[in-house]
Amino acid sequence: MAGRQVSSSSDFRSLAVIVIVAAMLTAAFAYTGGWLSPRRLTPTRIVDSLSPAGGPALGFRRNHAIGICFTGTFESNGSGASLSKAELFAPGVYPVTGRFNLGTSDRSTQDSMARVRGLSLRVLLPDGREWRAAMIDVPFFAVSTPDAFYALQRALADKIHPHAMDDFASAHPEFRRFGQWASNAPWTASYAEDRYNSLNSFTFTEADGTQHVVRWSFAPTVVPQLLSAQQIQKRGPAFLNADITERVTHAPQRWAMLVTVADRGDSTADPSKPWPANRRTVFVGTLVAKEIQPEANGACRDINFDPTVLPPGMGVSDDPFPAARSAAYAISYNRRTAEENAYPRNSVPVGAVQP
Repeated sequence: MAGRQVSSSSDFRSLAVIVIVAAMLTAAFAYTGGWLSPRRLTPTRIVDSLSPAGGPALGFRRNHAIGICFTGTFESNGSGASLSKAELFAPGVYPVTGRFNLGTSDRSTQDSMARVRGLSLRVLLPDGREWRAAMIDVPFFAVSTPDAFYALQRALADKIHPHAMDDFASAHPEFRRFGQWASNAPWTASYAEDRYNSLNSFTFTEADGTQHVVRWSFAPTVVPQLLSAQQIQKRGPAFLNADITERVTHAPQRWAMLVTVADRGDSTADPSKPWPANRRTVFVGTLVAKEIQPEANGACRDINFDPTVLPPGMGVSDDPFPAARSAAYAISYNRRTAEENAYPRNSVPVGAVQP
């Protein structure tokens, strides 16, 4: 009898622990989903805010919805080993699947109207791990926090209040610098001529545990042809895909990966603040695009370029954006894969305006 009582008491305690843990998990999911705090920013709200006026294009990414795939290699020169123990920076050649894209959620956007262009990468490493990254050709981000990014999307979509963007810019003064860049910076004539920047900061760890906070860029090895807004308009509505396809067909296209190390006092949590130009910068390798593939049947179509997929030796920093991006990318990925039947699997001619 005593044994049964002890057993029953033990069972009760085990059951109680399970109930408590389950309740904690439920609360965690509820908080993450925003159910317990309706005004809190959630990944779902971020993704919803990206939808164009006519609604999202089913089966496509919720942002950077226009793109083209490529395959190639990352040729590490070994210099990155001075900053990180990641296998990515050991001397070697690693296979890459990538995507050139436009920073828009509206698939009817013409190339000459998309001010932001992007480069996304998945690099496979010999140990089975991988590195994923998504960068843009802007020298600094438009806003300083994920909440500000959400507020920006709301202001852009506001058709009722005529001063919505002015009010937003007043509340977020860092946005004015981005606006000046978007209005005045020259355009390039090709994806191959753009410099793509991580903007977010990450942490690199050496074999001995020494850490560095870094940002990186992929700088073109060709001389950019700089164009005015008027000149870019003459290039046609969808010239970028045709251009990069022609270039890669004739010869592989290359970008140098440059890693910049923060000094004490540099803002590591705010991607709207550029670091001084004199910071230590290390050339760690070369990205080579060797084959272009239309996205409809290309290798990049079903990849989630989550920026928090990092090999040992690379990690996130105090910058809040990578985690926010990762969560939003997951929502976008789940939605578009659930809409598989709506995606036009038939191959769309490269350079054509896609619906």
